[in-house]
Amino acid sequence: MTGRWLWGALLLALAGCGGDSTSSPADADAPATITVASTAFGEGEAIPQRYTCDGDEVSPPLAWSGVPDGAAALALVVDDPDAPSGTFTHWVVLDIPVGTTSSDEGGVPAGGVQTTSSAGDAVYAGPCPPGGTHHYRFTVVALDAETGLGDGASLDDALEAVDEHAVARGTLTGTYTRG
Repeated sequence: MTGRWLWGALLLALAGCGGDSTSSPADADAPATITVASTAFGEGEAIPQRYTCDGDEVSPPLAWSGVPDGAAALALVVDDPDAPSGTFTHWVVLDIPVGTTSSDEGGVPAGGVQTTSSAGDAVYAGPCPPGGTHHYRFTVVALDAETGLGDGASLDDALEAVDEHAVARGTLTGTYTRG
């Protein structure tokens, strides 16, 4: 286990998988015209252990299409709406150039900046449910303007900016149950 994982696990335990008060981009009012896919798992399927806190905790490969003309930037938000204290945000990447159509396994989408997650780190935090099966939403959002936020910006600022600038979205949902 890595020190980052242990620190994250401690934070999660203390917070009871604390949730965010802000809404999720997966629930945004923007039309769902973007298609999000992964070669690691399909819609509604189990996320392989490699991408979770029980594995290597690297981000899965993702690809998207259907970004509307006129979009100025993209955002990627990974969250868990089943967390005991409300939606838990695992990863936020902002201001991804609109020409970027994928993210490699273990990578940050080219040109994007990572903001803090619910765990307080500006990195991918893999699925790690405290019990039962949880749903993890990998949402790509088209924005009408760049957010201008930098690496490590606060989660609240990041989600507020995504909500304010969302013009389209798409979500891939996977599940994970700790064994």
